[in-house]
Amino acid sequence: MALESTIMEDMKAAMKAKDKVALRGIRAIKSAIQLAKTDGTNTELDAAGEIKMLQKLAKQREDSLDIYIKQNREDLAQVEREELEVIKKYLPAQMSEDELKPIIQEIITSTGASGMQDMGKVMGMASAKLAGKSDGKTISAIVKELLT
Repeated sequence: MALESTIMEDMKAAMKAKDKVALRGIRAIKSAIQLAKTDGTNTELDAAGEIKMLQKLAKQREDSLDIYIKQNREDLAQVEREELEVIKKYLPAQMSEDELKPIIQEIITSTGASGMQDMGKVMGMASAKLAGKSDGKTISAIVKELLT
Protein backbone atom coordinates (compact mmCIF):
# COMPACT_ATOMS: atom_id res chain seq x y z
CA MET A 1 0.00 0.00 0.00
CA ALA A 2 2.62 2.50 -1.04
CA LEU A 3 -0.10 4.69 -2.50
CA GLU A 4 -1.89 5.02 0.84
CA SER A 5 1.19 6.30 2.65
CA THR A 6 1.95 8.70 -0.22
CA ILE A 7 -1.62 9.97 -0.14
CA MET A 8 -1.47 10.55 3.62
CA GLU A 9 1.76 12.54 3.32
CA ASP A 10 0.41 14.57 0.42
CA MET A 11 -2.83 15.20 2.31
CA LYS A 12 -0.90 16.62 5.26
CA ALA A 13 1.12 18.84 2.92
CA ALA A 14 -2.03 20.06 1.13
CA MET A 15 -3.70 20.85 4.46
CA LYS A 16 -0.69 22.83 5.64
CA ALA A 17 -0.53 24.70 2.33
CA LYS A 18 -4.30 25.27 2.43
CA ASP A 19 -4.50 23.88 -1.12
CA LYS A 20 -8.22 23.14 -1.42
CA VAL A 21 -7.98 21.80 -4.97
CA ALA A 22 -5.29 19.23 -4.19
CA LEU A 23 -7.00 18.32 -0.94
CA ARG A 24 -10.29 17.60 -2.71
CA GLY A 25 -8.60 15.27 -5.23
CA ILE A 26 -6.49 13.55 -2.58
CA ARG A 27 -9.55 12.97 -0.40
CA ALA A 28 -11.29 11.31 -3.36
CA ILE A 29 -8.35 8.92 -3.72
CA LYS A 30 -8.23 8.28 0.03
CA SER A 31 -11.94 7.52 0.00
CA ALA A 32 -11.49 4.99 -2.83
CA ILE A 33 -8.64 3.32 -0.93
CA GLN A 34 -10.80 3.13 2.18
CA LEU A 35 -13.64 1.58 0.17
CA ALA A 36 -11.26 -1.00 -1.30
CA LYS A 37 -9.98 -1.90 2.16
CA THR A 38 -13.47 -2.36 3.60
CA ASP A 39 -15.27 -3.97 0.65
CA GLY A 40 -15.41 -7.35 2.39
CA THR A 41 -13.08 -9.26 0.07
CA ASN A 42 -10.22 -9.21 2.61
CA THR A 43 -7.70 -8.68 -0.18
CA GLU A 44 -4.83 -6.22 0.06
CA LEU A 45 -4.58 -3.65 -2.72
CA ASP A 46 -1.39 -4.30 -4.73
CA ALA A 47 0.34 -1.91 -7.14
CA ALA A 48 -1.73 -3.10 -10.12
CA GLY A 49 -4.92 -2.73 -8.09
CA GLU A 50 -3.91 0.78 -7.08
CA ILE A 51 -3.34 1.76 -10.70
CA LYS A 52 -6.66 0.23 -11.73
CA MET A 53 -8.43 2.12 -8.94
CA LEU A 54 -6.80 5.42 -9.97
CA GLN A 55 -7.70 4.82 -13.62
CA LYS A 56 -11.30 4.21 -12.58
CA LEU A 57 -11.37 7.47 -10.62
CA ALA A 58 -9.86 9.35 -13.57
CA LYS A 59 -12.38 7.79 -15.98
CA GLN A 60 -15.26 8.82 -13.69
CA ARG A 61 -13.98 12.40 -13.67
CA GLU A 62 -13.56 12.42 -17.46
CA ASP A 63 -17.10 11.13 -17.98
CA SER A 64 -18.52 13.73 -15.59
CA LEU A 65 -16.46 16.44 -17.27
CA ASP A 66 -17.91 15.52 -20.68
CA ILE A 67 -21.45 15.67 -19.30
CA TYR A 68 -20.91 19.02 -17.60
CA ILE A 69 -19.38 20.54 -20.73
CA LYS A 70 -22.32 19.33 -22.85
CA GLN A 71 -24.72 20.90 -20.34
CA ASN A 72 -22.77 24.19 -20.25
CA ARG A 73 -22.00 23.83 -16.53
CA GLU A 74 -18.51 25.34 -16.50
CA ASP A 75 -18.55 25.68 -12.70
CA LEU A 76 -18.96 21.92 -12.23
CA ALA A 77 -16.66 21.10 -15.15
CA GLN A 78 -13.86 23.11 -13.54
CA VAL A 79 -14.15 21.07 -10.32
CA GLU A 80 -13.87 17.82 -12.31
CA ARG A 81 -10.86 19.16 -14.29
CA GLU A 82 -9.05 20.06 -11.07
CA GLU A 83 -9.71 16.67 -9.43
CA LEU A 84 -8.68 14.88 -12.63
CA GLU A 85 -5.33 16.70 -12.65
CA VAL A 86 -4.67 15.69 -9.03
CA ILE A 87 -5.56 12.04 -9.71
CA LYS A 88 -3.37 11.94 -12.83
CA LYS A 89 -0.35 12.92 -10.72
CA TYR A 90 -0.54 9.51 -9.04
CA LEU A 91 -0.94 7.53 -12.26
CA PRO A 92 2.09 6.29 -14.17
CA ALA A 93 2.87 8.17 -17.37
CA GLN A 94 0.59 7.13 -20.21
CA MET A 95 2.15 5.88 -23.44
CA SER A 96 1.57 7.84 -26.63
CA GLU A 97 -0.10 6.35 -29.70
CA ASP A 98 3.29 6.23 -31.45
CA GLU A 99 4.69 4.12 -28.60
CA LEU A 100 1.63 1.86 -28.50
CA LYS A 101 1.41 1.01 -32.21
CA PRO A 102 4.56 -1.18 -32.42
CA ILE A 103 3.58 -3.08 -29.27
CA ILE A 104 0.06 -3.72 -30.52
CA GLN A 105 1.37 -4.65 -33.98
CA GLU A 106 3.65 -7.20 -32.30
CA ILE A 107 0.64 -8.65 -30.43
CA ILE A 108 -1.35 -8.86 -33.67
CA THR A 109 1.54 -10.67 -35.35
CA SER A 110 2.07 -13.09 -32.45
CA THR A 111 -1.65 -14.00 -32.27
CA GLY A 112 -1.96 -14.35 -36.04
CA ALA A 113 -4.91 -11.95 -36.09
CA SER A 114 -6.04 -11.14 -39.59
CA GLY A 115 -9.15 -9.03 -39.25
CA MET A 116 -11.80 -7.51 -37.03
CA GLN A 117 -13.06 -10.99 -36.05
CA ASP A 118 -9.84 -11.37 -34.01
CA MET A 119 -10.22 -8.06 -32.16
CA GLY A 120 -11.30 -9.70 -28.89
CA LYS A 121 -8.22 -11.90 -28.81
CA VAL A 122 -5.90 -8.97 -29.53
CA MET A 123 -7.65 -6.66 -27.05
CA GLY A 124 -7.36 -9.24 -24.28
CA MET A 125 -3.62 -9.59 -24.71
CA ALA A 126 -3.05 -5.86 -25.30
CA SER A 127 -5.08 -4.87 -22.24
CA ALA A 128 -3.13 -7.28 -20.06
CA LYS A 129 0.25 -6.22 -21.43
CA LEU A 130 -0.45 -2.48 -21.37
CA ALA A 131 -2.39 -2.30 -18.09
CA GLY A 132 -1.71 1.03 -16.43
CA LYS A 133 0.27 2.31 -19.39
CA SER A 134 -2.70 3.32 -21.52
CA ASP A 135 -6.48 3.41 -21.31
CA GLY A 136 -8.68 0.86 -23.04
CA LYS A 137 -10.25 3.43 -25.34
CA THR A 138 -6.88 4.33 -26.92
CA ILE A 139 -5.82 0.69 -27.17
CA SER A 140 -9.13 -0.21 -28.83
CA ALA A 141 -8.82 2.59 -31.39
CA ILE A 142 -5.30 1.50 -32.34
CA VAL A 143 -6.29 -2.19 -32.57
CA LYS A 144 -9.21 -1.28 -34.85
CA GLU A 145 -6.94 0.85 -37.01
CA LEU A 146 -4.31 -1.88 -37.36
CA LEU A 147 -6.79 -4.71 -37.99
CA THR A 148 -8.67 -2.93 -40.78
